[in-house]
Amino acid sequence: MTENELTNIVIREAILVHKQLGPGLLENVYKECLYHRLVKVGLNVRKEVPIPVVFEEVRMECGYRADLVVEGKLIIEIKRVEELADIHKAQVLTYLRLLNLKLGLLINFNTVLLKDGLRRIANGM
Repeated sequence: MTENELTNIVIREAILVHKQLGPGLLENVYKECLYHRLVKVGLNVRKEVPIPVVFEEVRMECGYRADLVVEGKLIIEIKRVEELADIHKAQVLTYLRLLNLKLGLLINFNTVLLKDGLRRIANGM
């Protein structure tokens, strides 16, 4: 399955979660519910995936974690903020680079309409 096909499935399931729960809950609630939905539709999903930082050829475990990684191809970073900022996009781009992946979804569940909180982020590699 391609990254674009995965993105379409994730967005569909994220909208379903948002419609059922609405805005205002903790990030972790949305992460767990989206994880549940993605596994339920048959995707391989990992939660809290460690992101090592390699500095001067030394691998360091610094505590960075991707919220969800789908099929080893797509990072999902979940937020519940008033508004997505450039730093959120930069965070996903950094995670993509460190994990050597091409595509990420930044999802802000703290919106009236989830489509207003979705950002597709591609790593130029």
